Amino acid sequence: MHLSLDGLFCIAYDVIMLFEIGKHIRQERKKRKMSQVKLGELLGMSRTTIGQIENGIIQDIGVRKLIRILEILDLELRVRRANSRPTLDELRDEDDF
Repeated sequence: MHLSLDGLFCIAYDVIMLFEIGKHIRQERKKRKMSQVKLGELLGMSRTTIGQIENGIIQDIGVRKLIRILEILDLELRVRRANSRPTLDELRDEDDF
């Protein structure tokens, strides 16, 4: 079996991205004083699944599920070129969290 370092980097990067997305979901949910149970009910998901998403440890989450979560919390997912520097707007948005 051959395992490339690029593959390990992709796995690590994916974990970091899921953790960051989950962190923002948790922060916005708490800001709205919404429990994991309530968010789960709105989405048709269990509290456990919401917790896994927020902790970045969920094994598999579809894009549609992620978009539904973000819509309920009035968040959006932005796409930009990998390894690019953040824009001024993105830096300002980080200050909000």
